[in-house]
Amino acid sequence: MVESPFDVDIRVGEVLAAEPFPEANKPEMTKLWIDLGGEHGEVQSAAQLDHHYDSDELEGRQVLCATNLVTVRIAGFKSEALTVGVPSDEEYPILVSPDEGVPTGGQLY
Repeated sequence: MVESPFDVDIRVGEVLAAEPFPEANKPEMTKLWIDLGGEHGEVQSAAQLDHHYDSDELEGRQVLCATNLVTVRIAGFKSEALTVGVPSDEEYPILVSPDEGVPTGGQLY
């Protein structure tokens, strides 16, 4: 368990696949499969992204993921990483990502 915000491991991942997640209780949810590279491999993440993003436009996109938080199950889907976003004016997440392509798995510092 993370005891301090400075203990959170945030890494660059590439979205391999994304699909709508209508089974979730929250509206606008998306299932993501993200490659974190190297030893971290592929993880799953559920995020409230459909308000601003179509699933097909997420594939291939680099995103930031908190990787050392607890795994949760959302409507039977295992979410292993928190995909990092900030709220828009409408309070829906806008993804945080590098301005230019960087190596997958790179750690935020």
